Amino acid sequence: MRRRFRRKPKKTAKVPQMRANERIFADPVILIDQNQEHIGEISLHEAHALAEEAGLDLVEVSPKAKPPVCKILDYGKFQYAQAKQYRQAKSQQKVVSTKGVRIGIRTDKHDLDFKKKQAEKFLSKGNKVKVEIVLRGREKAHQTLAKENIEKFLDSLETPYRTEEEIKKFPSGFNTIIAPE
Repeated sequence: MRRRFRRKPKKTAKVPQMRANERIFADPVILIDQNQEHIGEISLHEAHALAEEAGLDLVEVSPKAKPPVCKILDYGKFQYAQAKQYRQAKSQQKVVSTKGVRIGIRTDKHDLDFKKKQAEKFLSKGNKVKVEIVLRGREKAHQTLAKENIEKFLDSLETPYRTEEEIKKFPSGFNTIIAPE
């Protein structure tokens, strides 16, 4: 029997849903009308009547307030504006990824220079860099030498950086995370 491929639905903007019209249960509410004028604290029934009279929706914009704040507005336009604002904020977020550079105790000078250039390139692009020194077999007996090598590598970097995590031991060596200043 052949398996069928099922597509996953596209993820849409997760905008917090507000309660509207009959889904509002709090009584009384603070009401703001369609002209952004503060009406004050009124009963929920009166707020529904004012929204119906204006031909718009009653939307609970601040449910945690005591009493909750409701506005008279077009709910569809409000949802569209919220989604647009969410997408714009998401697009302006800066995503910082962590890149890795691995060195060894016996890594040659030319290879270290190459890895140094790579680390500087990553830092100049705004990425964090995880510098690892991997110890194999009998190299694990020379942990002080490994720590010195990683410190020497960090000192050779010319791009300004700050250490996010100090040099720490993990099962097969040492690592540290540096970030651009």
